[in-house]
Amino acid sequence: MSTEERGTGHKSAGKGKDKANGKDKIVHVIFGCGSVGYAVAKELEAQGIEVVIVDTDEKKVELLKEEDFVAFVGDISEPKEITRIKSEGEPEAFFVLSNDSEVNKKAAKNIKEKLPQTCLIVRVIEPGDKEDLEELGVDVTLSIRNIVSRAAIESLERVKAQSKAKELIAIIEAINKKGKGKGKGKGKLGIVVHDSPDSDAIASALALKQIAKNVDVPADILYRGEIGHHVNRAFVNILGIEMRQIEGEKELKEYDKLALMDASVPGANNLLPPPPEGNVDIIIDHHAGNNKENVHADFFDVRTDNGATSTIMTRYLQELGIPVDKILATALLQGIRTDTSSFKRETHPSDFSAAAFLHVKADKELLEQIETPPMSTEMLNVIGNAIVHKKIKGSYLITNVGAVVNRDAIPQAADYLLNLEGITTAIVIGLCEDTICVSGRSKDIRVNIGDAFVHAFEEMGSAGGHATMAAAQLPLGIFSGIKDKDTLIQLAEDAVTKRFMSVMKEEKSE
Repeated sequence: MSTEERGTGHKSAGKGKDKANGKDKIVHVIFGCGSVGYAVAKELEAQGIEVVIVDTDEKKVELLKEEDFVAFVGDISEPKEITRIKSEGEPEAFFVLSNDSEVNKKAAKNIKEKLPQTCLIVRVIEPGDKEDLEELGVDVTLSIRNIVSRAAIESLERVKAQSKAKELIAIIEAINKKGKGKGKGKGKLGIVVHDSPDSDAIASALALKQIAKNVDVPADILYRGEIGHHVNRAFVNILGIEMRQIEGEKELKEYDKLALMDASVPGANNLLPPPPEGNVDIIIDHHAGNNKENVHADFFDVRTDNGATSTIMTRYLQELGIPVDKILATALLQGIRTDTSSFKRETHPSDFSAAAFLHVKADKELLEQIETPPMSTEMLNVIGNAIVHKKIKGSYLITNVGAVVNRDAIPQAADYLLNLEGITTAIVIGLCEDTICVSGRSKDIRVNIGDAFVHAFEEMGSAGGHATMAAAQLPLGIFSGIKDKDTLIQLAEDAVTKRFMSVMKEEKSE
């Protein structure tokens, strides 16, 4: 068909082919083809979608025909234009994109009356247009100003993410230039996670290890302590994640550079010495904590608006174009799901975006195995002790579980106790060798338990968390000389309770 034939006879101008049933059908219609309409038409054309354009400007229509568009002259505010379009078959979508507010409303009204099932997208011109168009039943309203603003911000974020990704890769690549390893001067990256690492920390470390591997730099995931939580043990075992358990500084000297993952302060529940000796090369985290002002790292990326460090690492993998295999995708998806409590706790749009990317690649059967491991006898005993020793003050429950081998049992007990009727905040205290470990959980929307822990315990040790969950590690200090563990844990419970309740009273009185 020639350009002239398409432009002069409407029967030819508006036809497309519905491949499903062999009938003639218009695919997408654009009413009003200024700069916005033209941009939409070009984008649809690039996607292989057939377009019909209607505009009042004869010269514009002629130019569109010269570009091989199906276009004709018409007044889009007139009902007859809808009838003309409809005679060729019902279109899949209408874009009403003129720069005249009243014309757009009239066109929208006509379309909804004559083609109520067709998807309708209309441009907003004046401030009150959005409400008027929604009353007419328009499916999507487009504010060009908002779209441009969002696009500008997204572009900025994309550029920033690309810049950070390049910065990260440059720091890792530099390891091989002055490596301590034998043969070709290769060095090694040590990736440190906290003493009792959860799935988010482990998955994030695994992602950084993959990034290092992509530039031919070997890396080890390092931790001190135990992988105590039964879900985390299943996570490591089922996915076959290699980790190295070490004691401290002597083994760290084997590595040319060190990264701290899912934590931001060296020495705070991790095997690194505290600042200034404990400064590391790379820090990536999503937690809000204390004492960060004393920390130095060549690469420092702490995003407290993200729900998981695994989300941050997924974005790095995407920006760097590094393939994500089934195991890594499963690990990162589990990390995001765990730290966001299956997207119910402090979730950012970036968490959903990362999860959508990972979900396609992850092994769903392995995820199910990880999430439903059997509970250990020790875990059952800790929960039992937490119930026996509980003290309830209004909607607050505070308890101690005595000395524990598996420090992960403490937050698990807090999770369990938060389900009790009438309880909005649960605090569980335990003795982990020479440290008092405190875990808090809250569902009280008036309370940010992470901030409360920082205010209550930062002078006593290290503390941090989020609005609904928090943790603190408190050295025994003056209590270290007490040999009787029952006396020791009771004194610790009294001190923790007094400090925490004092902070909560202050916050509620503000």
